Amino acid sequence: MAEFIMPSLGADMTAGILAKWRVAVGDTVSHGDIIAEVETDKGLIEVEVFESGVVERLLVEEGEKVPVGTALAEIGAESAAESPRKADASHRPRGALAPSPAHRAGSTGPAAAPGSIISAGSSDVDLDGPMASPAVRRRAHELDVPLEGVQGSGEHGRITLDDVQGVAQGGAAPAPSSDRIRISPYARRIATERGVDVSQIRGTGPGGAIQANDVLSARVPEPRKSVPAAERMQRAIAAAMTRANDEIPHYYVEHSIDMGRALAWLRETNASLSVSQRLVSGVLVLRAVAHALRKHKKLNATWQGGEAVPSAGIHVGLAVSLRGGGLVAPALRNTDEGSLSDLMARMTDLVARARAGVLRSSELTSSTITLTSLGERGVESVTPIIFPPQVAIVGCGATLERPWVVEGQVVPRPIMRVTLGADHRVSSGHQGARFLSTLDRLLQDPEKL
Repeated sequence: MAEFIMPSLGADMTAGILAKWRVAVGDTVSHGDIIAEVETDKGLIEVEVFESGVVERLLVEEGEKVPVGTALAEIGAESAAESPRKADASHRPRGALAPSPAHRAGSTGPAAAPGSIISAGSSDVDLDGPMASPAVRRRAHELDVPLEGVQGSGEHGRITLDDVQGVAQGGAAPAPSSDRIRISPYARRIATERGVDVSQIRGTGPGGAIQANDVLSARVPEPRKSVPAAERMQRAIAAAMTRANDEIPHYYVEHSIDMGRALAWLRETNASLSVSQRLVSGVLVLRAVAHALRKHKKLNATWQGGEAVPSAGIHVGLAVSLRGGGLVAPALRNTDEGSLSDLMARMTDLVARARAGVLRSSELTSSTITLTSLGERGVESVTPIIFPPQVAIVGCGATLERPWVVEGQVVPRPIMRVTLGADHRVSSGHQGARFLSTLDRLLQDPEKL
């Protein structure tokens, strides 16, 4: 039995809302099928499944907000004797949903594809219980062990069967849950109305029971202020980038590239194309970065489990600013393959869908390096921060006319400053400089891209 989990759709994501199921219990799903829609600050994301089989249970109801790493559904192996019904986008869940598992926020980890367990991030996510699998919950119920207060020994604090068994055999007693606290009905009603956590109150009644006066004298929590989505997203990005800046030993190298040949080739090529088919300089840089990574493979990797894991494909993430504020960096898969015209069409489509908030989970989790450009804003250079779990990022400034020495003469040339930010655990400044040199050479022969 495999668990379909809430994926991490970026280093700044801590939780998401299960907006819509596209499958029902009993549907057969295959690797890559879209089976759910998840709402995040980045928009509505279509989430693919990375296990094949039959949907056994839907564990989370539509509209529920859950942290990254939470099990959303259980997928069982397909039986050869069954006549399975293939999942279809029009199918909706039928029958009662299985009880939603309780959830708990943990620490944020690197972005991962759906199907792997990673922890959640922020402490301000409203969650209602410890993190444990359905099997653990069933065993805890059988042994009459309340999970609240059990110290999980599993990955990211997940409660295991051994933890439950240990408590049942006389281990550390769990903290009392609110329904076991001695409190009068009137005091409980006042606490509910005032939003007071009764587990934090010391009762003065007989046997330590909580009375109305105890609740009235307790501190009333201040109401949480509503924060606009764009501001929430900006805060989440800032927190993720702060962690990345603290945890990743960055080094930076910068290089100025003469874009004269590239721009001349673009003008000549676009002269014979319709307006809708014309190429932009950004697509040349995108392709050149991808081709340079073929030679400098150390930069095309992700940091996982304390080591760099090389990526088989080259999937350049393109940083896209959103109109309402915030940033996403979806991937253009296999950026080094196909024609420039095809890459241009894919890039245009990706940017449009990113700004419309219509992306797939694989586009937000598969980037192996990121390209960010502020050239359109006239910025001369940019010093970017690496998006975990990637190990490198490329930043481009505007292409500006500058004095340049050509064959002993000072002439005006269109120059673009490119900055590579890379992880010193994986590569060195010397290797980064060679990457930028390769990128320069590729842009001097644009017809080969």
